[in-house]
Amino acid sequence: MDVVKVSAKFQIVLPKAIRERLGIRPGQRLGVVEKDGVAHLVPLRSLDELRKRFEGVDCTEYRDKQDRF
Repeated sequence: MDVVKVSAKFQIVLPKAIRERLGIRPGQRLGVVEKDGVAHLVPLRSLDELRKRFEGVDCTEYRDKQDRF
């Protein structure tokens, strides 16, 4: 587990290994979610990044609403 220190301005520095693993870039926005007393940082992705992630996905087996439970 990496440990960071909160500055007087309530800022933290994400460790390099974590930034690289998650692909976080300077200026990128992170969402902050609190659950059960734990703060989770969630990288926010643009729609273009999300579209690229699903390129080539075969949607021919798409289920219609009537097929759902």
